[in-house]
Formats: sequence, C-alpha cells, structure tokens
Amino acid sequence: MVIVRPTVALKDNIALASVPMMNGASQLDGFVPAFDATVATRLLDAGATILGKATCEHYCLAGGSHTSDPAPVHNPLRHGYAAGGSSSGSAALVAAGEVDFAMGGDQGGSARIPAAWCGIYGMKPTHGLVPYTGIMPIEATFDHTGPMTTSVRDNALVMEVIAGADGLDPRQYSPKVDAYTQALERGVDNLRIGILSEGFQLANLDPKVADKVREAVTVFESIGAKVQEVSVPEHVLAGQLWTPIGCEGLTMQMMHGNGMGFNWKGQYDLGLLDKHAGWRETADQLSASLKLCMLVGQYGLTQYNGRFYAKAQNIARRARAGYDKALAEYDLLIVPTVPMASQPLPEPGCSLTEYITHAFEMIGNTVPQDITGHPAMSIPCGNVDGLPIGMMIIARHYSESTIYQAAAAFEASTDWRSR
Repeated sequence: MVIVRPTVALKDNIALASVPMMNGASQLDGFVPAFDATVATRLLDAGATILGKATCEHYCLAGGSHTSDPAPVHNPLRHGYAAGGSSSGSAALVAAGEVDFAMGGDQGGSARIPAAWCGIYGMKPTHGLVPYTGIMPIEATFDHTGPMTTSVRDNALVMEVIAGADGLDPRQYSPKVDAYTQALERGVDNLRIGILSEGFQLANLDPKVADKVREAVTVFESIGAKVQEVSVPEHVLAGQLWTPIGCEGLTMQMMHGNGMGFNWKGQYDLGLLDKHAGWRETADQLSASLKLCMLVGQYGLTQYNGRFYAKAQNIARRARAGYDKALAEYDLLIVPTVPMASQPLPEPGCSLTEYITHAFEMIGNTVPQDITGHPAMSIPCGNVDGLPIGMMIIARHYSESTIYQAAAAFEASTDWRSR
C-alpha cells in the first residue's frame, strides 16, 4: 500500500527515533526515543513524510486543549477557542492544511473530540486493531490510536497502512484487517442505522447540536438507509465505568509504573521509563486534570484495594454485550460526538473548577467505546454558532469498513460546511 498524500504529523506521544517526544508535559522535556513506533514505521514504509510532532494535552489527560505544555492549542477555525483534546495539535494541523493527515490517540475520545471541533474525520479503531507499540500508554485496556484526516478516503487509506498485528503488542487479539478503501463506493442501500437514544440524553447536550445531528441522519435515509431509534442502556453504563478503570488504571500503569507498567509482554521503552520516573520530583507541575485523576485513582487503590477497578472491568463485558446486542440488529449506531460546539479557552489563572470542567465536559458520548472497544468515527456533519460539530458512527468490532461505507456515502451526498 502506498499513501498518495504523504505529509503527516504524529501526536507527540508517538515515538519517532531521534526526535524529541514531550507528550504535552514538561516532565518529559528532553526525552528522545531510540526507536520508532510501529505506526511510524508503517507510514514511512508506505511513502509518507513525517513533517513533525503535534502538540497534545498534558499526558493526554484532557478533552479540551488548554492543558498542554508550554501553551494552549487554539482552534484553527476560531482563535481563542478550544481545538479539542487530547490530540489537539493533530486536529489543528490537519484542519489548517499544514499536513495531509495526522495520527491521534484515543483513550476517552482524544481523536474524535478534536476531529469534531475542528471539522475533520477522526477514527478510533477497534481496540487492538492498530498496534500501540512505541506509543506512551495511559491504560492498556483502553489505549487506541487512529488517523485524523480531511476526507473519508484518506482516513481509510491510512487505516490500510497502519492496521494489523506487529507481534509486539499484547493488546492485539488476532486483529481482523480489511481493504477499507474498497468499502467507499458501496453506498448505504438497506444499511440499518440505529439512532442511539441515550446519546441524545446527556445533561449538557446543546439542543442545537442534537438537532444538527438528527438532521444529518436524514441524509442517510434519503440515500437508502433504514433508520430507527434504538435504546442501549449500556451506553450510559460504559461511560460510568471509565472513571474507575481510567483513574485507577492510569495511576498504576502510567504513574506508578513510570509510563510502561508491569505484567504484559509488550515492547518496553526503557528510556521512557527512566525519564518519566522523574515526575515524582516535579509532581507540583502536573496538570490539574492529571492530578485529579491520580487522586481519585489512588483513593480507590488505597481505600478499596483496587476492587472498583476490578469490578468495573468485569462489568465492562456486560457493557460490550449491550452494544453487541444492538449491533446484531443494526449495522451502525449514531450519536453526537460531542454535546456542544467548541468552547472558549479558559483564561490563564482561571479557577480550578473552570479548568477541570473544560477538560472533561465533552466526553460523555466518546468514553463508552473506549471501554467496550468498539470502533467509532467522528465525521463533520454541520455547524452550530459558526463552528463545526461531529456525528459519531459506531460499529461492530472490526467493522471499520461499514463505518467508512456510511461515512463516504454521507460525504458524497452533502456539504457539511453549508449545513
């Protein structure tokens, strides 16, 4: 496979040999990886030119774009507004036309949220489809990486390059790859699409966002898809599971485990482990969003011996089963990617409440698929208050081709910029 639009930016938690990697945090300033991440090697082998590293949020722990060191990332479509996070720089560079595509990460929506706010396409593949080798982990059970592009075709093309086992990542369970670009011309005749009702019931959902997404769904109906409302209560359950899994898991793996953790047979980056261990000497400089997650995580570990993490992982199987039951009846599920359009960046010196709120207020619909591992893609579907919003398409495990099939049909049938 050869990539025909070759310039790319890597989110700065992705290792590129001999190029500094900071992961949005001053604690890693000066760290230089000794080897390439698998996705970087595959992109280079396919003919891509890596122009550089894209700023990301502080250890990737924010859905906003105000937590990165040394400075916030502005939305290229409106200065002073958030680009979304944690793949903030990746989205901004693609939307601004500085690169043809970028690689993002996704543990709670970190590729899909900035894609929605910057008006581009962001894919979170099935857990384990794309190797995470050489990318700084947060929590191995929900670490994902995927492409961020200006078109569906480019996204599918990049996926054809990066997907598949590398033999170094135990997150990969015999991943099922496909020729994703071959799905782009199939159309949506008789495709069964469920409007996931719980995704429209978020307490902070802007009614204008909900209306735009519902209007966008009518495009699918007009070109032959069968669309119905569907209830998946496990969508809410999966979102609730993110806190114990995320907070306790990242505290153990990313912080106590010095960025790598224990008890898995993946490839370890010894240099990253050594460098990141220094966070203990500069813990006061950690972002408020990370400190909050660590405090919650450590409380669970200390007071309850990790039982809430363990219980949440057990319940996560039930959450996946709920999605799987709905996806046995429907080919795809649709929700708003984010509950609101991009918000103004917090002012320097803002209150802790404002800082934290703008880091996590947008994750309600994106965290569930990180817990269940289902593939999900944000596609631009319209504008609210002059800023883009995203429609998220969810599919069965390893059914990325069905997402690309529907996304390409939508893209060909309407111009989201005028909606």
